[in-house]
Amino acid sequence: MLDINGALKAIGYGLLVLFFAIGVVKTCGSFTDVKRPEHAFKLFIRFVLSKAAVGYGLDLMLAVFQIVQGMGSTIITQSGLTGTSGTTLPQEIIDKINQVGFWDSIPLWAVTLLDSLFITILSFIMILTVYSRMFKIMMYTAIAPIPLSAFAGEPTSNIGKNFLRSYAGVCLEGAVIALACVIFSVMAASPPAVDPNVSAVTAVWSYVLELIFNLLVLVGAVRMSDRIVKELLGL
Repeated sequence: MLDINGALKAIGYGLLVLFFAIGVVKTCGSFTDVKRPEHAFKLFIRFVLSKAAVGYGLDLMLAVFQIVQGMGSTIITQSGLTGTSGTTLPQEIIDKINQVGFWDSIPLWAVTLLDSLFITILSFIMILTVYSRMFKIMMYTAIAPIPLSAFAGEPTSNIGKNFLRSYAGVCLEGAVIALACVIFSVMAASPPAVDPNVSAVTAVWSYVLELIFNLLVLVGAVRMSDRIVKELLGL
């Protein structure tokens, strides 16, 4: 992506001149306005800043990415989630499963397979959402010189502004996803209570249902991260 960004800078510089010419035509009523020192100086400053945006836009984008990445690390660290640990069944459910005979275990297998399939689908949706954010960051980085060149013209400057805001929003989704993981860890911290008087199938079903509910909360929060960021940034 960095190599593509460097290759597109040449096209970005060409578009920069085009957008600058369009801006001069749109903002100046006649050639006399261009010859005015204050107006010429304003156009010169815009052209220089726009050229810097195309030439050093990648450094700016990497700086924004590192800042948001630091925000995510701070959220995880302050919440105490410094590591991950495996989830195990409560001992009461394990004892009930060990006492189940062959024929009675058939409904238990059916419940387990159904729940496993549902959890796998939710996990796939969550992973796909996280990876899609990574792909969007890569694509934004690759094509950055093209929209940043729009800063050269005053009528087209909104293209560059919207691009930077959108990129900052995509990066900020990482912090929102980190918050979603914190919420999920708090909800799933305490294992569900197991009634010793129910059957093994009922106990497993109750346990997995609560696990699925917590996972639904996590997947929903991850999926809503883009909407939350758009509302925060007014996109």
